Amino acid sequence: MLSFLTEYLPQSPGLLPKWQLFVAATAVFNAVQNFATLSLTRRVYNRVPPTNVTALQARTFAVWTLTSAVVRGYAAYHLQEKIVYEMAFLTYVIALAHFGSEHFIYRTTKIPGGVLGPFIVASTSLIWMYKQYDFYVKA
Repeated sequence: MLSFLTEYLPQSPGLLPKWQLFVAATAVFNAVQNFATLSLTRRVYNRVPPTNVTALQARTFAVWTLTSAVVRGYAAYHLQEKIVYEMAFLTYVIALAHFGSEHFIYRTTKIPGGVLGPFIVASTSLIWMYKQYDFYVKA
């Protein structure tokens, strides 16, 4: 059974492709929950009244999250392609900029809280991808 599943995992060397797939799968879950309920979204934006986190905002966030999941999922299998690698990298830049601005500028989040996970994933992924660029992308 396990060998059946492993044949669908990215075959590129290293753990970064598998990380991209894991983050993409997690993002799909997050997108679905944003379409279905406001509860987890309200945990992220936990410094504002719950009524300020609307269904419209959650659905918009779901679409962004699903878009980033598609890019990262595709990147999991195509990290050797410069444009794909850089697009995936930029999804983390955008995520970090969004959550950073919500926390430091707009003050809609507080730590600890739901924003900690996205901060950790985005910053870890950015550092990892920056350091591994030459390993995966051959000029």
